[in-house]
Amino acid sequence: MSRVLVIEDNETMRSGVALVMERMGHEAVEAASGPEGLDRLQEQAYDLVITDYKMEEMNGLEVLQTVRRERPDTDVVLITAYGTIEIAVEAMKMGAVDFITKPFPPDALRLKVEKVLEHRETRKARERLDEENRYLREEIGGRYNFGEMVGESSRMQEVFAMVQKVAASDSAVLVYGESGTGKELVARAIHRESARGEGPFVKVNCGSLPRELVESELFGHEKGAFTGAVRQKKGKFELAERGTIFLDEIGDIPLEVQVHLLWVLQESEFDRVGGEKTLKADVRVVAATHRSLKEMVTERSFREDLFYRLEVIPIHLPPLRARKGDIPDLVEHFLQKKCREMNRPIVRLADRALEALVNYSWPGNVRELENVIERTVVLSDGEEVNANDLPLTFEQAQEEEGIALPEGRVALTRKLEELERQLIEQALAQARGVKTRAAEILGIKTSALYYKLDKYGLEGNKP
Repeated sequence: MSRVLVIEDNETMRSGVALVMERMGHEAVEAASGPEGLDRLQEQAYDLVITDYKMEEMNGLEVLQTVRRERPDTDVVLITAYGTIEIAVEAMKMGAVDFITKPFPPDALRLKVEKVLEHRETRKARERLDEENRYLREEIGGRYNFGEMVGESSRMQEVFAMVQKVAASDSAVLVYGESGTGKELVARAIHRESARGEGPFVKVNCGSLPRELVESELFGHEKGAFTGAVRQKKGKFELAERGTIFLDEIGDIPLEVQVHLLWVLQESEFDRVGGEKTLKADVRVVAATHRSLKEMVTERSFREDLFYRLEVIPIHLPPLRARKGDIPDLVEHFLQKKCREMNRPIVRLADRALEALVNYSWPGNVRELENVIERTVVLSDGEEVNANDLPLTFEQAQEEEGIALPEGRVALTRKLEELERQLIEQALAQARGVKTRAAEILGIKTSALYYKLDKYGLEGNKP
């Protein structure tokens, strides 16, 4: 349904046009003169104005001129008398979308208005698409934005500058950062900005690969190479030819496979499992880890020669708690993104809600923030989110800022974190600071322990 303003000083004509609009299912508002119609336009917005040309106080061209100046989003159809085609042409030049010559039957008016409103919807859809494309272009090319990487802080500006510098080379890059800081986004930005940007970007999550299949996944295998190898398979390095391979959580690569990876980095060559032919690898390697590979080298769980081949150019991503000044921009970015994806009006955060987000410690970093904003958009009923509407995990931040919690709710996340920290400290003490032993005592992977040590700011000194 559209809102239509009918400006006509002839009462019979005005009522007839309004009746046709109402029977078409539109809301029709009548005005007996040009000045009265313009007053109506000041009160509320209209999709369409149908105005007569010949009126005593103000003619239709004057109405059109004012509407185009003050309400450029409103379409105008001019009603003219027989024999005044030159006036209709002038109206079209001034911005009228169409005209109709009286006398006219109701069906002629109905068809004319249907056509005008249909074109209006098409135009609006195109404008929305153009706006979305503009937004995406700004997202990709903006000064403070590399895709989903948003931030004006000095530390993030250093990261952005480093990405632009290293993209021009083919050198190996090692990205350090906690889980959720955006290591993959850095890798994608390097790939996109490089000469390989048109080639494939192949991601490998080293921590999720079965130990016995790591070599096959990376380098491929020949038919019959092992039980279950019923056909030849290309590995990730082969699939990334002339592009970039992203080795996420590189610290989880088994020692026996690390030597093969070193060969690829040194010689740009590899063999498929069970293969006899050496293949060339024209691939740029970007690796990432949340662990200290230097410590792993000391513990002899990571090859020193491979470490230096990977860390030609190190990039360190700061945790979100170390760049809290970027949180408001990130919140706004994710709010716009999620509301657009869900086709709903933009949700606004109240000042105290934003304050609670800024004061939260963000153990899951930017990924956790995006998930929280998505959940907030899904569950919000109105246009504004208050502090008490935030997820339970934010009670710690709310308590620190003196925001009252709903009666009967317990800061469960904080209690669990306190307990987890105590258990880690006890395990480290029992293991005399040896992290691998502490991880065994806790029954978790060493990589998980490293993450938690960094999360809680703990140090595990070896004897």
